[in-house]
Amino acid sequence: MSRAPGGMRSTTRQSCSGRVVRVNGPLVQVEGLDDVAVEDVVEIGHAALAAEVVSVRRGLVTAQVYEYTGGLKVGEPAAGKGRPLSARLGPGLLGGVFDGLLRPLSGRPAWLTPGSLEQDSTTRWRFAAGVSPETEMTPGTVLGTVPTSSGVEHRVLVPPGVSGNLEWVAADGEVTEAETIAIVGGRKLSVSEMWPVRTPRPMSARRELSAPLMTGQRVVDLLFPITKGATAAVPGGFGTGKTVLLQQIVKWCEADVIVFVGCGERGNELADALGELAQLEDPKTGRGLLERTVVIANTSNMPVMAREASIYTGMTVAEFYRDMGYDAVLLADSTSRWAEALREFSSRSGELPAEEGYPAGLASALAAFYERSGLVDTLGGKQGSVTTIGAVSPPGGDMTEPVTAHTERFVRCLWSLDRELAYARHYPAVTWRRSFSRDAEAVGAWHASAGRPGWASDRARAIAILAEADRLESVVELVGLSALPARERMVLLAGRLLREAVLQQSALSPNDATCSPEKQIALLDMVLTVYDRCLSLVEQGLAASLIEESDLSGVTRVRDEAGPDDAASVRQRRDETLAMLERLETAS
Repeated sequence: MSRAPGGMRSTTRQSCSGRVVRVNGPLVQVEGLDDVAVEDVVEIGHAALAAEVVSVRRGLVTAQVYEYTGGLKVGEPAAGKGRPLSARLGPGLLGGVFDGLLRPLSGRPAWLTPGSLEQDSTTRWRFAAGVSPETEMTPGTVLGTVPTSSGVEHRVLVPPGVSGNLEWVAADGEVTEAETIAIVGGRKLSVSEMWPVRTPRPMSARRELSAPLMTGQRVVDLLFPITKGATAAVPGGFGTGKTVLLQQIVKWCEADVIVFVGCGERGNELADALGELAQLEDPKTGRGLLERTVVIANTSNMPVMAREASIYTGMTVAEFYRDMGYDAVLLADSTSRWAEALREFSSRSGELPAEEGYPAGLASALAAFYERSGLVDTLGGKQGSVTTIGAVSPPGGDMTEPVTAHTERFVRCLWSLDRELAYARHYPAVTWRRSFSRDAEAVGAWHASAGRPGWASDRARAIAILAEADRLESVVELVGLSALPARERMVLLAGRLLREAVLQQSALSPNDATCSPEKQIALLDMVLTVYDRCLSLVEQGLAASLIEESDLSGVTRVRDEAGPDDAASVRQRRDETLAMLERLETAS
């Protein structure tokens, strides 16, 4: 079996035909397909159901079908396509809603009307050439552009594995996806290309992660930051707010392109999210945020095996925009549903089960998926990134179950959601007890270079105060608040102020749904400064009860009263609170 440059299997082999001999849900066995390989696409039955070869043994081919197999009978024909499962990448992805195989969902319920993967679009695109003939071309070179309304310029690149002299390029004008726009080294190129979704797209080199991806969510950006090109997991039980947190990141993060994979989630939730995205104004363009978002929807009522392919499809789309030099963010909700699809298929295929019935290769599959993220130098000499954030839905909130445990090993950030915080209406319910960020040191260095040298020390103090306050709360339950020394009572007060003034954030408030880095730092500085002054006052003999009974509600309200970028109002509230504390000291 030959492979083309860049890791893509050659498609020069002839297609072959066979017949169905066994049907077991999405698992179908076929005989007579002599010239197929593992990961090849085959079309099953009279309806040409899309399937992928997973094993070849003694002339019997086993394939997983990405469609509903009801009505499929033994004896129906099967045909190999001579290529792996691939997605068509080109203009028209932004603003679109697709199924797990990157087929458009607009206009038809694709999961109810199965058919071939071959769906050439008749849409015409305005192509503007950016190079002239006789130019030496290399992979990643920009051939031209296709204008879009999203504010993200679509760049038509020379595909990986193609190089040579530019023999011909089309004049500016309208073309379809199938029309030739250039000939490079004897290869005809169009505005779109096919790429196998399980094969990572090549890059020139990986870069060290440094700059943070600002999400607008304070608990993430301040306590557990993520860098561009890193990975994060969001584990949490039912009702803890995973979907809402991911939607907030979709809306407010500093990314050029968003790829949202709804993997096995309820259809009504995804429909609501799409409606909100369509109504939300993109601060970059003034148009709908959905216009620079690619949605891959494989909801719970769609074929289960398309769910298994959907995260690879989403990653391939993110890498496609990364290669253009953009910062892409991939959000998968949720990887647990993807792992359940793996478990269902492995049980049907007779694979030996491992922990809780999951296949033994679950950890390797998770590692391979997250490994495709990164900040890279592209083949064309640009810099781009793919940041991956995956939600995990552990059954019963059990954080020790295999998907959650393995995911924690491979991600750089963990934003663990806590049921008690969610039930207390503390949103986002990201707990500081189990969450971590391996990027915090790099982000601290970045803030220092940006003129904010105190960011790292303030973050460390905040985490230490929250941990100490948690310990003291358990003590208070035994002995009561009045039994604690005044200094420890101030720690409890500071923990409450951190939770209510900094970490809590309302997704429904126009002032609080997102928060600029300047306002975030001002809020944290306000609480720490007030805490330091309270400590100073009790050390000078002021009764702790006087401070606890004073009106500090202004500190907790200012996050919602000041605008998303209004750090000045926060600093003013800090000064007003300090003045009030000074009056307490004078009065005593």
